[in-house]
Amino acid sequence: MSETFTKGMARNIYFGGSVFFFLVFLGLTYHTEQTFPERTNESEMTEAVVRGKEVWENNNCIGCHSLLGEGAYFAPELGNVFVRRGGEETFKPFLHAWMKAQPLGAPGRRAMPQFNLSEQQVDDMAEFLKWTSKIDTNDWPPNKEG
Repeated sequence: MSETFTKGMARNIYFGGSVFFFLVFLGLTYHTEQTFPERTNESEMTEAVVRGKEVWENNNCIGCHSLLGEGAYFAPELGNVFVRRGGEETFKPFLHAWMKAQPLGAPGRRAMPQFNLSEQQVDDMAEFLKWTSKIDTNDWPPNKEG
C-alpha cells in the first residue's frame, strides 16, 4: 500500500462516507415515521383540545412556559402538569382556581398575569394540557416538577 494519501483515496472516503451516512439518515427517518403514530395520541384530539391550543397560542403561554421542552423557561414546564396536579379528578378544579388567583402577589416571586379567561377557555386549556400529557415523550421532562 502506498504511504501517500492520494486525491482518489480522499474522494472515495468522501463519497463512501456520504453515501453511508445518507443511508443511515434514511433508515432513521423510516424508523421514526413507522413509530410516530404509536407515540402520539392524535386519535384522542377533540375540538376542546384544538380550542385549548388556540387559547395557549393566543395568550402566548409559551412565552413564559415550556411545553414538552419547547418554549421559554421563565415559568414551569407544563407538559406533565396534568399528572403533577392530580389527574382526572382534580386537575380542572385546580386549573380554574389557579387561573382565577393570578397574579398571586407573592413578594420576590415571578408573577403570572391575569388573562381573564372564560370558564370554557380554561376547560379547553385543561383538555389541551391533558392531551399533551399523554404524548409519549420518552420520559420528558426528566423530573416530576418539570
